[in-house]
Amino acid sequence: MEVRKKSGSTEVFMPEKVVVSAVKCGCPYDTAREIASSLSARKESTIESTEIREYVLSELRSRDATSAADAWEAYDREKKNRGEVG
Repeated sequence: MEVRKKSGSTEVFMPEKVVVSAVKCGCPYDTAREIASSLSARKESTIESTEIREYVLSELRSRDATSAADAWEAYDREKKNRGEVG
C-alpha cells in the first residue's frame, strides 16, 4: 500500500511509523502494534495520510488511549502552526 501525503507525493506505507508515533504520544506498544497491523491489512492500494491519522485517532479513542489521541492531536496542531507540511 502507498500513502499519498498532503504534498501529493507518495511513499510506501510503513507500519513502524504508526507504531513509533503512537508510542511517543503515550499509547501502549501492543496497542500501537495492533492499530498498525489493522492498517496494514487494508486492501486499498493507496491511502491518504489524513485517512491514516483519522483512523489511528479513532482507534486510540476506542481502545481507551484517549490521552495518547489528545497528545497526537496537540502535536499535530503545533506542527501545523510552525508551517511544516507532512
